[in-house]
Amino acid sequence: MSERIKVLKTYKIFIDGKFPRTESGRYYQLKSKDIPYANVCLSSKKDLRNAVVAARKAFLPWAEKTAYNRSQILYRIAEMLESRKTQFIDELTIQGFSKKDASKELDQSIDRIIYFAGWADKINQVFGAVNPVASSHYNFTLFEPMGVIGVLSSDESPLLGLVSSIIPVIVSGNSCVVIASEKYPLSSISFAEVISNSDVPSGVINILTGTKKELASPISSHMDINALGLFSQKIDKQIFINATENLKRISSFNDIQIYSDDFDSPYIIKKFMESKTTWHPVEVDFTKTNNY
Repeated sequence: MSERIKVLKTYKIFIDGKFPRTESGRYYQLKSKDIPYANVCLSSKKDLRNAVVAARKAFLPWAEKTAYNRSQILYRIAEMLESRKTQFIDELTIQGFSKKDASKELDQSIDRIIYFAGWADKINQVFGAVNPVASSHYNFTLFEPMGVIGVLSSDESPLLGLVSSIIPVIVSGNSCVVIASEKYPLSSISFAEVISNSDVPSGVINILTGTKKELASPISSHMDINALGLFSQKIDKQIFINATENLKRISSFNDIQIYSDDFDSPYIIKKFMESKTTWHPVEVDFTKTNNY
Protein backbone atom coordinates (compact mmCIF):
# COMPACT_ATOMS: atom_id res chain seq x y z
CA MET A 1 0.00 0.00 0.00
CA SER A 2 1.44 3.36 -1.04
CA GLU A 3 2.17 5.99 1.60
CA ARG A 4 -0.60 8.54 2.03
CA ILE A 5 0.13 12.06 0.79
CA LYS A 6 -0.69 14.60 3.48
CA VAL A 7 -3.05 17.45 2.51
CA LEU A 8 -1.29 20.68 3.41
CA LYS A 9 -3.23 23.65 4.72
CA THR A 10 -3.15 26.72 2.47
CA TYR A 11 -2.91 29.89 4.55
CA LYS A 12 -4.94 32.57 2.77
CA ILE A 13 -4.65 36.34 3.01
CA PHE A 14 -6.92 38.60 5.07
CA ILE A 15 -8.71 41.51 3.37
CA ASP A 16 -11.83 43.35 4.53
CA GLY A 17 -12.62 40.74 7.16
CA LYS A 18 -12.54 37.89 4.62
CA PHE A 19 -9.99 35.21 3.69
CA PRO A 20 -9.61 35.27 -0.09
CA ARG A 21 -6.94 33.45 -2.04
CA THR A 22 -4.48 35.72 -3.77
CA GLU A 23 -5.75 36.76 -7.18
CA SER A 24 -2.39 35.73 -8.66
CA GLY A 25 -2.94 32.07 -7.71
CA ARG A 26 0.69 31.83 -6.54
CA TYR A 27 1.97 30.32 -3.32
CA TYR A 28 5.16 29.12 -1.65
CA GLN A 29 5.77 26.15 0.61
CA LEU A 30 7.10 26.21 4.12
CA LYS A 31 9.36 23.30 5.01
CA SER A 32 10.84 21.79 8.14
CA LYS A 33 13.83 19.53 7.52
CA ASP A 34 12.91 19.54 3.80
CA ILE A 35 9.40 18.31 4.57
CA PRO A 36 6.61 20.68 3.45
CA TYR A 37 4.06 21.52 6.16
CA ALA A 38 2.05 24.46 4.74
CA ASN A 39 1.26 26.47 1.61
CA VAL A 40 1.31 30.26 1.88
CA CYS A 41 -0.17 32.76 -0.58
CA LEU A 42 2.15 35.04 -2.54
CA SER A 43 0.17 38.27 -2.61
CA SER A 44 0.23 40.55 -5.65
CA LYS A 45 -0.08 44.29 -6.28
CA LYS A 46 -3.78 43.82 -6.95
CA ASP A 47 -4.23 42.19 -3.55
CA LEU A 48 -2.49 45.22 -2.06
CA ARG A 49 -4.82 47.62 -3.88
CA ASN A 50 -7.84 45.69 -2.65
CA ALA A 51 -6.51 45.83 0.90
CA VAL A 52 -5.99 49.61 0.72
CA VAL A 53 -9.55 50.12 -0.55
CA ALA A 54 -10.86 48.09 2.39
CA ALA A 55 -8.66 49.97 4.87
CA ARG A 56 -9.78 53.36 3.57
CA LYS A 57 -13.45 52.38 3.85
CA ALA A 58 -12.94 51.18 7.42
CA PHE A 59 -10.85 54.11 8.65
CA LEU A 60 -13.46 56.75 9.46
CA PRO A 61 -15.97 54.48 11.28
CA TRP A 62 -13.08 53.04 13.33
CA ALA A 63 -11.64 56.48 14.14
CA GLU A 64 -15.09 57.72 15.18
CA LYS A 65 -15.52 55.01 17.78
CA THR A 66 -14.85 56.12 21.31
CA ALA A 67 -11.35 55.46 22.59
CA TYR A 68 -12.88 53.36 25.36
CA ASN A 69 -14.67 51.17 22.81
CA ARG A 70 -11.46 50.65 20.79
CA SER A 71 -9.78 49.64 24.04
CA GLN A 72 -12.52 47.08 24.68
CA ILE A 73 -12.11 45.61 21.20
CA LEU A 74 -8.34 45.30 21.57
CA TYR A 75 -8.83 43.64 24.94
CA ARG A 76 -11.13 41.17 23.21
CA ILE A 77 -8.28 40.29 20.81
CA ALA A 78 -6.14 39.42 23.83
CA GLU A 79 -8.97 37.29 25.28
CA MET A 80 -9.33 35.35 22.03
CA LEU A 81 -5.59 34.86 21.74
CA GLU A 82 -5.47 33.55 25.30
CA SER A 83 -8.21 31.01 24.49
CA ARG A 84 -6.28 29.66 21.48
CA LYS A 85 -2.92 29.18 23.14
CA THR A 86 -2.56 25.55 22.13
CA GLN A 87 -2.93 26.31 18.42
CA PHE A 88 -0.39 29.14 18.46
CA ILE A 89 2.14 27.21 20.52
CA ASP A 90 1.88 24.30 18.07
CA GLU A 91 2.42 26.62 15.10
CA LEU A 92 5.39 28.30 16.77
CA THR A 93 7.02 24.94 17.46
CA ILE A 94 6.49 23.93 13.82
CA GLN A 95 8.34 27.11 12.85
CA GLY A 96 11.34 26.15 14.96
CA PHE A 97 10.60 27.39 18.50
CA SER A 98 10.88 25.25 21.61
CA LYS A 99 7.65 24.87 23.58
CA LYS A 100 9.09 27.01 26.35
CA ASP A 101 10.03 29.83 23.97
CA ALA A 102 6.71 29.50 22.13
CA SER A 103 4.77 29.84 25.38
CA LYS A 104 6.86 32.87 26.37
CA GLU A 105 6.29 34.48 22.94
CA LEU A 106 2.54 33.98 23.23
CA ASP A 107 2.33 35.36 26.77
CA GLN A 108 4.37 38.42 25.85
CA SER A 109 2.16 39.01 22.79
CA ILE A 110 -1.01 38.93 24.90
CA ASP A 111 0.53 41.24 27.50
CA ARG A 112 1.59 43.71 24.83
CA ILE A 113 -1.93 43.89 23.40
CA ILE A 114 -3.28 44.60 26.89
CA TYR A 115 -0.63 47.27 27.43
CA PHE A 116 -1.48 49.21 24.28
CA ALA A 117 -5.23 48.71 24.76
CA GLY A 118 -4.90 50.57 28.04
CA TRP A 119 -3.52 53.62 26.25
CA ALA A 120 -6.49 54.09 23.92
CA ASP A 121 -8.30 56.61 26.13
CA LYS A 122 -5.21 58.14 27.71
CA ILE A 123 -3.01 59.21 24.78
CA ASN A 124 -4.54 62.70 24.45
CA GLN A 125 -4.47 63.29 28.19
CA VAL A 126 -0.73 62.63 28.19
CA PHE A 127 0.36 64.26 24.93
CA GLY A 128 -2.41 66.84 24.38
CA ALA A 129 -1.90 70.36 25.71
CA VAL A 130 -3.48 73.72 26.47
CA ASN A 131 -1.06 76.21 24.99
CA PRO A 132 -0.40 79.69 26.39
CA VAL A 133 -1.07 82.41 23.78
CA ALA A 134 -0.79 86.21 23.83
CA SER A 135 -4.35 86.85 22.63
CA SER A 136 -7.81 86.28 24.06
CA HIS A 137 -8.05 82.68 22.90
CA TYR A 138 -8.00 79.18 24.26
CA ASN A 139 -5.45 77.19 22.30
CA PHE A 140 -5.65 73.39 22.40
CA THR A 141 -3.44 70.74 20.78
CA LEU A 142 -4.94 67.27 20.43
CA PHE A 143 -3.81 64.21 18.52
CA GLU A 144 -5.76 62.44 15.78
CA PRO A 145 -5.14 59.25 13.74
CA MET A 146 -3.40 59.71 10.39
CA GLY A 147 -5.53 57.39 8.23
CA VAL A 148 -4.38 54.28 6.39
CA ILE A 149 -0.98 53.01 7.52
CA GLY A 150 1.20 50.65 5.49
CA VAL A 151 3.08 48.27 7.80
CA LEU A 152 6.12 46.13 7.12
CA SER A 153 5.95 43.60 9.94
CA SER A 154 8.96 42.46 11.91
CA ASP A 155 10.85 39.32 10.91
CA GLU A 156 12.39 39.07 14.36
CA SER A 157 9.58 36.96 15.77
CA PRO A 158 6.46 35.25 14.36
CA LEU A 159 3.71 36.48 16.68
CA LEU A 160 5.12 39.18 18.96
CA GLY A 161 6.60 40.95 15.95
CA LEU A 162 3.21 40.95 14.23
CA VAL A 163 1.31 42.13 17.31
CA SER A 164 3.87 44.88 17.92
CA SER A 165 3.50 46.02 14.31
CA ILE A 166 -0.32 46.21 14.35
CA ILE A 167 -1.69 47.14 17.77
CA PRO A 168 0.16 50.48 18.28
CA VAL A 169 -1.00 51.51 14.80
CA ILE A 170 -4.73 50.83 15.19
CA VAL A 171 -5.24 51.77 18.86
CA SER A 172 -5.60 55.48 18.04
CA GLY A 173 -8.08 54.92 15.18
CA ASN A 174 -5.91 54.18 12.15
CA SER A 175 -6.59 51.30 9.78
CA CYS A 176 -3.70 49.33 8.30
CA VAL A 177 -2.39 47.11 5.52
CA VAL A 178 0.26 44.74 6.83
CA ILE A 179 2.93 42.86 4.91
CA ALA A 180 3.50 39.86 7.16
CA SER A 181 6.82 38.19 7.88
CA GLU A 182 7.95 36.11 4.91
CA LYS A 183 9.91 33.81 7.21
CA TYR A 184 7.14 33.28 9.79
CA PRO A 185 3.80 33.70 7.97
CA LEU A 186 1.70 31.09 9.78
CA SER A 187 1.13 33.13 12.92
CA SER A 188 -0.01 36.11 10.87
CA ILE A 189 -2.97 34.33 9.26
CA SER A 190 -3.88 32.50 12.47
CA PHE A 191 -3.83 35.91 14.16
CA ALA A 192 -6.15 37.16 11.39
CA GLU A 193 -8.56 34.38 12.37
CA VAL A 194 -8.48 35.76 15.92
CA ILE A 195 -9.13 39.28 14.63
CA SER A 196 -12.13 38.15 12.59
CA ASN A 197 -13.74 36.83 15.80
CA SER A 198 -12.79 39.75 18.05
CA ASP A 199 -15.26 42.53 17.14
CA VAL A 200 -12.65 44.34 15.03
CA PRO A 201 -14.58 45.97 12.15
CA SER A 202 -13.89 44.56 8.70
CA GLY A 203 -11.06 46.36 6.89
CA VAL A 204 -9.38 47.89 9.95
CA ILE A 205 -6.65 45.24 9.76
CA ASN A 206 -5.64 43.68 6.44
CA ILE A 207 -2.81 41.14 6.31
CA LEU A 208 -0.94 40.05 3.18
CA THR A 209 1.60 37.26 2.99
CA GLY A 210 4.32 37.12 0.37
CA THR A 211 7.69 38.69 -0.26
CA LYS A 212 8.66 42.14 0.99
CA LYS A 213 10.84 42.46 -2.11
CA GLU A 214 7.71 42.38 -4.28
CA LEU A 215 5.28 44.29 -2.05
CA ALA A 216 7.42 46.94 -0.32
CA SER A 217 7.71 49.16 -3.38
CA PRO A 218 3.97 49.30 -4.21
CA ILE A 219 2.98 49.85 -0.58
CA SER A 220 5.39 52.78 -0.27
CA SER A 221 4.25 54.35 -3.56
CA HIS A 222 0.49 53.86 -3.14
CA MET A 223 -1.12 57.32 -3.06
CA ASP A 224 -3.94 56.37 -0.67
CA ILE A 225 -1.63 55.21 2.12
CA ASN A 226 -0.93 58.08 4.52
CA ALA A 227 2.10 56.78 6.38
CA LEU A 228 4.45 53.82 6.74
CA GLY A 229 5.44 51.85 9.81
CA LEU A 230 8.68 50.00 9.18
CA PHE A 231 9.16 47.28 11.79
CA SER A 232 11.23 45.04 9.53
CA GLN A 233 14.95 44.72 10.17
CA LYS A 234 15.80 44.80 6.45
CA ILE A 235 14.53 47.90 4.67
CA ASP A 236 15.15 48.64 1.01
CA LYS A 237 16.19 52.25 0.38
CA GLN A 238 13.68 52.36 -2.52
CA ILE A 239 10.93 52.49 0.11
CA PHE A 240 12.24 55.84 1.33
CA ILE A 241 12.58 57.17 -2.21
CA ASN A 242 9.00 56.20 -3.07
CA ALA A 243 7.64 57.63 0.18
CA THR A 244 9.34 60.99 -0.23
CA GLU A 245 7.92 61.33 -3.73
CA ASN A 246 4.36 61.22 -2.38
CA LEU A 247 5.07 62.84 1.01
CA LYS A 248 4.38 59.85 3.22
CA ARG A 249 5.46 60.05 6.82
CA ILE A 250 7.85 57.21 7.70
CA SER A 251 8.34 55.76 11.17
CA SER A 252 11.10 53.19 11.45
CA PHE A 253 11.53 50.93 14.49
CA ASN A 254 14.34 48.65 13.38
CA ASP A 255 16.53 50.04 16.17
CA ILE A 256 14.18 48.77 18.92
CA GLN A 257 14.27 45.09 19.82
CA ILE A 258 10.79 43.57 19.66
CA TYR A 259 11.45 41.52 22.80
CA SER A 260 12.68 44.56 24.73
CA ASP A 261 10.56 46.38 27.32
CA ASP A 262 11.50 49.56 25.43
CA PHE A 263 8.82 48.63 22.93
CA ASP A 264 6.13 49.12 25.57
CA SER A 265 5.91 52.85 25.01
CA PRO A 266 3.08 55.30 24.19
CA TYR A 267 5.52 57.19 21.98
CA ILE A 268 5.09 54.42 19.39
CA ILE A 269 1.35 55.18 19.29
CA LYS A 270 2.12 58.89 18.91
CA LYS A 271 4.24 58.16 15.84
CA PHE A 272 1.04 57.26 13.98
CA MET A 273 -0.93 60.32 15.04
CA GLU A 274 -0.83 63.92 13.94
CA SER A 275 -1.38 66.98 16.09
CA LYS A 276 -4.33 69.30 15.53
CA THR A 277 -4.32 72.74 17.13
CA THR A 278 -7.59 74.56 17.68
CA TRP A 279 -8.07 78.24 18.53
CA HIS A 280 -11.23 79.24 20.42
CA PRO A 281 -11.98 82.92 21.13
CA VAL A 282 -12.54 84.05 24.70
CA GLU A 283 -15.16 86.73 25.12
CA VAL A 284 -13.71 89.63 27.12
CA ASP A 285 -15.87 92.26 28.83
CA PHE A 286 -13.82 95.44 28.65
CA THR A 287 -16.37 97.35 30.77
CA LYS A 288 -15.12 95.54 33.84
CA THR A 289 -11.82 96.34 35.42
CA ASN A 290 -9.72 94.38 37.86
CA ASN A 291 -9.29 95.74 41.33
CA TYR A 292 -5.92 95.06 42.88
